[in-house]
Amino acid sequence: MTKLSMNVTTTFYGNVVNDIAVAKAAGYGGIELQSPKLYRYLDAGYSVESLLPLLEDLEVTGLGAVLDLERQGDGRADFLAEVTRMAGIAEVLGAPILQLCTGPVDWNVVKDFKAGKLAAADLRYRGTLGLTEDEALDAAASNVREAADIAAGHGLDLYLEPLAWSNLNRHRHSLEIIERARRDNVGIALDTWHYWTTGDTLEEVAATPKELIKAVHISDGLDLDRANDVADQSVHRNVVIGGGAIPLQQWIDAIKSTGYDGWWVSEMFSDKANEHDFLKVATTMRNLLDIMVS
Repeated sequence: MTKLSMNVTTTFYGNVVNDIAVAKAAGYGGIELQSPKLYRYLDAGYSVESLLPLLEDLEVTGLGAVLDLERQGDGRADFLAEVTRMAGIAEVLGAPILQLCTGPVDWNVVKDFKAGKLAAADLRYRGTLGLTEDEALDAAASNVREAADIAAGHGLDLYLEPLAWSNLNRHRHSLEIIERARRDNVGIALDTWHYWTTGDTLEEVAATPKELIKAVHISDGLDLDRANDVADQSVHRNVVIGGGAIPLQQWIDAIKSTGYDGWWVSEMFSDKANEHDFLKVATTMRNLLDIMVS
């Protein structure tokens, strides 16, 4: 049976309880929960355990995301504290894996940096912008190594997602971080939008050891000038899955050629879909994935 999971971006404006109900009704076997909604639920006073009855017959396939994984200085302690918090939640929910993303999450910081407009006095987080690639990779790998040890203490794996606009944004960066981190419980969240947007290739994907691919995010996008544009999720990812420029079937086939047999996850950032009926959107995306992956 095809393993299909719903990332909660698919029902963007839902809450955790609503998202779980929709994922079940739409026929997904799993759900990938994300920190903004999950933390909002917990911060409202609900316990993690209160989700367990709701999740009956639905697997939590992953938990995300701890952002800005390369944080240094005082930010590094905050990063590791969040990994610890999320690992504890994942263990209760039975999620096998945590997602880490490179930063900065704010693509406007990257735009300003590349335009020479990011002043030294600008306090916005800038990740590894301005560092050499080797320095950036070392900073990321050091944090990932310690995060992996925290995750292992909870019986969990990690998957890395390099954001398309960040300084560390390529498939080869993920592979290098994994090699430098030297931990067996670190793999990749292979996201079709991030990969296609940065210019990573089908050949690179097909050559990936299948054991490193911990989840596949199926997400569409719009054309951009890779040489000059900074990827902007609000623009270049603002499309319904199947309605964009990415040849998704080719990407799925390349991933399948590795022997990958894990979860295929719908992930979408579409203003139009976000204003539509949650269940209709989720069901349509589930059926589309089922056809493409089968």
